[in-house]
Amino acid sequence: MNYKIIFLLLFSTLCRADDGYRLWLKYDLIKDAGQRAAYARSAQFIVLNSTSPVLKTAAEELQTGLQGLLGKTVPIVPSAGGKTGGIVLASDPNLQFVNDEGYQILNRQTTITITGKTGSGVLYGTFALLRHLQTRQSIAQLSLTSSPKIQHRMLNHWDNTDASIERGYAGESLWKWYELPERIDPRYREYARANASIGINGTVVNNVNASSRFLTAEYLQKVAALANVFRPYGIKIYLSVYFPAPKTIGGLKTADPLDPEVNQWWVDKVNEIYKSIPDFGGFLVKANSEGQPGPQDYGRNHADGANMLAKALAPHKGTVIWRAFVYKADGKADRFKAAYDEFKPLDGQFEKNVIVQVKNGPIDFQPREPFSPIFGMMPKTPLGMEFQLTQEYLGFATHLVYEAPIFKECLDSDTYVSGKGSTVAKVIDGSLHAYKMTAIAGVANTGSDRNWTGHPLAQANWYAFGRLAWDHTLSAEALANEWVKMTLTTEPQSVKTVTDLLLKSREIYVNYNTPLGLSRPWTGVHFAPEPWQNRSSRPDWTAVYYHRADSVGLGFDRTTTGSNALAQYRPEVQRQWSNPETCPLPYLLWFHHVAWTKKLSTGRTLWDELCTRFYTGADSVGAMQKQWASVKKDIDPETFASVAGRLATQQKEAVWWRDAWVLYLQEFAKQPITAPFKKPERTLQEVKELVNIYQLR
Repeated sequence: MNYKIIFLLLFSTLCRADDGYRLWLKYDLIKDAGQRAAYARSAQFIVLNSTSPVLKTAAEELQTGLQGLLGKTVPIVPSAGGKTGGIVLASDPNLQFVNDEGYQILNRQTTITITGKTGSGVLYGTFALLRHLQTRQSIAQLSLTSSPKIQHRMLNHWDNTDASIERGYAGESLWKWYELPERIDPRYREYARANASIGINGTVVNNVNASSRFLTAEYLQKVAALANVFRPYGIKIYLSVYFPAPKTIGGLKTADPLDPEVNQWWVDKVNEIYKSIPDFGGFLVKANSEGQPGPQDYGRNHADGANMLAKALAPHKGTVIWRAFVYKADGKADRFKAAYDEFKPLDGQFEKNVIVQVKNGPIDFQPREPFSPIFGMMPKTPLGMEFQLTQEYLGFATHLVYEAPIFKECLDSDTYVSGKGSTVAKVIDGSLHAYKMTAIAGVANTGSDRNWTGHPLAQANWYAFGRLAWDHTLSAEALANEWVKMTLTTEPQSVKTVTDLLLKSREIYVNYNTPLGLSRPWTGVHFAPEPWQNRSSRPDWTAVYYHRADSVGLGFDRTTTGSNALAQYRPEVQRQWSNPETCPLPYLLWFHHVAWTKKLSTGRTLWDELCTRFYTGADSVGAMQKQWASVKKDIDPETFASVAGRLATQQKEAVWWRDAWVLYLQEFAKQPITAPFKKPERTLQEVKELVNIYQLR
């Protein structure tokens, strides 16, 4: 037996194994020798004549990427010395046609220049060039100019001091608070690299349900240590703050935002923060929502609370990001309307350095929601976008759901506030109302799992969010294609197959989970199907509050005969959704209580259409498994096996969701399962008992 051959084969297999740690920054050797040589002719050296930490980072990242892609070391030199065939990195404050973070990449006579007004612009341009090479595009006539459309492009981490993550499904927190500030985990730098590569320039490191401990001297040292790692990558650090902190750690008797002592406490605390973190970004605040304290506890409003913090931050050019996710425990109210009702009257009352952060939909990151009616309705107050990358209502880290279509669906929605074409994207990028500050945030899906996101393909959601935060005109398909090539494979047929798999995954999930605008059943863990759930400490934390199934039909009436939430939109939008005869099917049950026997535009009755979607959605996961199996030869074995296993679980759980819904709703519809679909093998009681396992402690 030739043990040397066996060893070489084993070593080759091990070398190929990819655990997902490198994300989309996989700079593997380009197999095509001709293409590799073409790239190499313009990458013989890197010119950097600057001591800027961010520019130095750009040069080092470029060197690392080129070494992997080209299989050779590319030196960093202070001058080209009259030679061509290199890549020049330079900042030029007078550069035209880009903003402060934009870049220009040009290839002239085999010399490539990457220029930006600032070091950050050059860094983003560097990653853009590497992306160009990773996706195997020509550099012969290379000419790229790009600027971010939104200023603050952020991740919001819902991480706690005990390393847990609220709605986290990829392990524990990335931040090892007990080791900081003395030990800096190498992973912090890898996190910064990944974010900078897609244009993210800010991160909130702690939960919006915040602990005041983060404002203590003990924790500010730890936060400062993270800021030091992020700074060379152009990333600012932010903190979520607990509104009553002046009481809990400051010893004051009140947290009233109009109390002079409270105001002074915040001024002093902000000054303390900036002494250790001179480029600190600011505060993210969740107040008077879901039991969190806030200014309303003292008879004040959201503007009073935000402005107090804004005034403390203003001398340091810091920002307050005040969340509009608010609602009260009122069984007679429609939670849909809460943000608009509380914030619309305050338009124009916020300080200049306040951004109101609005969730993409009016409820809570559902698989499909109409855009929040508050977008476009506060022209005097900058409104930021809040998306969710972590799959709280999208099957955690088990189900495959590519979220770019969700992001695009909202961003491309027309508010009509200034006539046709007044999209949500134009609201949040400031172009519609001339906002001086703009922001977009994604609730992070990262954790301590080696592959960062639990589900390997969930990395695409982090990637797509960052790229859309930079440029919301990019398509979901283009981003999926780009990510697949950079992360999984460059083999054309497999790229096409996986891209297709990603693009249809969201609609498949919606079909077996919440078709036709059916609101998602609420459960404590936000995972198990429980449409019968009707007991909670508050009515809007029950399933029956949302779907409103009865003997007549299904859905939440939000027209003039119901809660009239539609009145919060412009008349043009109201006309699209107010008539059940013409309302697009994806939003039908969001706005209408529809009879079981009502014939829809598909030619089927509501009951028949629901059955069709529940069953075909669940069946489609089986088709997804076959599609994934077809790319096995071109995907790393470890990644392939991980996704294959999760798809098998998803298929089982899709059937679970299907059975729970159809068996429960059938009790109201009083109709047989639509042919040719077969009645579930288990009973409703058996499904309920299965769900009860998730409630055990």
